[in-house]
Formats: sequence, structure tokens, C-alpha cells
Amino acid sequence: MPSAENQGDPPLLIERDGNVVTFTLNRPEKLNALSTRLRRALADAFEAIREDESVHAVILTGSGRAFCAGVDLKELGGEVDSSEVDFEADVMGALADCPHPILAALNGLTVTGGLELALGCDILIASREARFADTHVRASLMPQWGITQRLPGLIGPSRARQMSFSGNFIDAETAERWGLVSQVVEPEELLPAARTLAADIASADPAALRALKALYCETALGTQGEGLAREREVSRRFMRGVAPEQIAARRGEVQARGREQNR
Repeated sequence: MPSAENQGDPPLLIERDGNVVTFTLNRPEKLNALSTRLRRALADAFEAIREDESVHAVILTGSGRAFCAGVDLKELGGEVDSSEVDFEADVMGALADCPHPILAALNGLTVTGGLELALGCDILIASREARFADTHVRASLMPQWGITQRLPGLIGPSRARQMSFSGNFIDAETAERWGLVSQVVEPEELLPAARTLAADIASADPAALRALKALYCETALGTQGEGLAREREVSRRFMRGVAPEQIAARRGEVQARGREQNR
């Protein structure tokens, strides 16, 4: 059985520029799929800056042609050494606990758990080459990172269900028109635009920023908290009946469908 992760390059790149920290998902050959190693690194990185008051803003982006393809389906499908796989790292909890504004710079494919990861950020900016899809049902999975609660609030329940039920991709212009992202820029302008906005935000009163973000989050959880708990409950119950072999069989179909829709 193959190893869960190549231990060469770091799965997450961390860069600091003044009061702004940039986290870059760094599994480009795997479309930045969230392996155990990457999930741990991302959760640890957000935890490390949680109490750091010198950080005023965070940028989250991906390397290569994808922002993030979601959880690594080879791990869910039992196609890697199970001794190297765990799902203990609470990535979405780490994002939720981050008191600093988080900007998602969506450089490419933003799919399923990757879309949920983006939705856990405060501001979403997309490259014109970005593509978005929720393929949970195509992969015989149930979401548990909040898409059923967050996506309808951004694009409306009908469009959210269209994305989730079909698993089809939408382009960056559609995502902006629907309200999924706040801005679309040319690929080469994505990181400069994100850094400019992050620096602008970072120049505000940091204590006021943290208090305002906490207020936004508190307001959202007042309407989403029960829904998020219910989503996790349904996901756990559903996934107990899904064999790893079923996910492994579906993985190829999901990948082929994505390639066809993004030619």
C-alpha cells in the first residue's frame, strides 16, 4: 500500500510581510488536496497565530492550478496506508477560531472540501481561471465543514442546491455574479490584489478589527450553529454506511467529470 504522503516538500508554505501572513497550500501535483499532513499543518499554522496580536490579516491561497480539491479521496478510499491517515486535525475549527480577517485568494479549482475551506474565510477573491464545484454527492460523501449552512447564505438556496445536487462547475464570473466571491481579477493580479487589500485591512485598528470579526462570527453562528451541528450529525451517520471501496470507485468518475467540465 502506498504511503499517504510524500515527505519531501512542505505541504504548507508560510510567508510573513509586516502584519500580513500568507499560507499557501503546497501539494500542486495533487491539486492541493487536503491530506492528513496538510490538514495538520494548516490547523497548526492557524493555531500558532491565534494569539499573535502582531498579525492583523491572513491570506490563504494555493500553489499550482488549484486552490484546493478538498479532502484527499485516496485517504477516504483506503488507497493509502491507514496507519498514516487521521482526521483529528480540526481545520475548520482552526479557521473559525482565528481572530484575524482571512482573505481567500482562489487561484484555481476550488472543489468540495476546498470550497468549504474557502467559505470558512472572511473575504473571497478569485482568479479569472478559478472554477468552483461541490462534488460531495458525486463522491458518495456528505459534507461536514459547513457548506449547507454557508453556501445558501451567499448565493441563495436554489443556486446552492443546484451546485450541490448536480456537482457541476461554475466559472469565476458566475461565482462573482452569484455573490460567492467579492472580486474577480486576472491570474497574475490575484496575489497582488489580495496583498493590497490585506495590507489595507491590516492598517486599521487591530483591536477593533478583532472585535468586529468576532461580532460578525457571533451573528452568523446565531443562525448557523444548530445547522452546522446537524450537518455534522447527518454526515457521520451517512458515512458509517459508506465503504472506502465505494469512495475509491467514485474518485475516478469525479476526476474525469471535472476534467471534462474544465477543458
